[in-house]
Amino acid sequence: MAQNSKIEWTEVTWNPVTGCNKVSPGCLHCYAERIAYRFAGMHGYPKRPNHFAVTLHPERLEQPLKWRKPRIVFVNSMSDLFHEEIPIDFIQQVISIMRAAPTHTFQVLTKRSMRLLELNDQIAWPENLWVGVSVEDKTFTFRIDHLRQTKAKVKFLSFEPLLGAIRHLDLEDIQWVIVGGESGPKSRPMKEEWVLDIKRNCSDASIPFFFKQWGGVNKKRNGRKLGGRIWDETPPQVSLALRKAHPNNGLEQDALYTRTSQPGRSA
Repeated sequence: MAQNSKIEWTEVTWNPVTGCNKVSPGCLHCYAERIAYRFAGMHGYPKRPNHFAVTLHPERLEQPLKWRKPRIVFVNSMSDLFHEEIPIDFIQQVISIMRAAPTHTFQVLTKRSMRLLELNDQIAWPENLWVGVSVEDKTFTFRIDHLRQTKAKVKFLSFEPLLGAIRHLDLEDIQWVIVGGESGPKSRPMKEEWVLDIKRNCSDASIPFFFKQWGGVNKKRNGRKLGGRIWDETPPQVSLALRKAHPNNGLEQDALYTRTSQPGRSA
């Protein structure tokens, strides 16, 4: 299943695997699990006693090869490619498709950084694969260290949902940072000072900073502004494609990275 995405930092999703299980506090209100149960038996979502069981979809593997125009692709938005139940040979098949589709940019995000590192030497990392880890608070910054040790060509961090302060962030060998609050029912609040701490670290290290959302039950009302503006900085490899995919973001490109500014009040 491949579909256009409303996620601001990507363009489409591709799910050769669906299903997952919770490994840390950031998983508590998993949006993918809610979707799987809501649409069980419809739109390609399996209907079974456990609608969110890890499921391989080999029939979806070659979908990116059929796309003519270059796309930014979030891989396994409904799972985690480095889940323990996904065999290494299937992971390698997924990555081989990325290698065979060099006009696309693929984004993989995982909380299972230990397995990512364990499999590092068994993977031939293509140039068009971006690998990131999710970090919800300071307890899980070890995931960043695991990511840093891999041979992935582009490494990024997603602090979403950000659930606590993370100070003195080491951004060595990191190319992009995304921050966002939790959204949906029972969402937990994110403090502005937590976001600003990460923003300062990015500014000091000249790392593109992308503020995705404040979140909350009504994330649209809460908006995306931080300090009176929208922060949609991206590495130059993806900025033009994101501008086309999300024209309302108003992405503008400069020499180092993309930076947008929209005057107004903070959310």
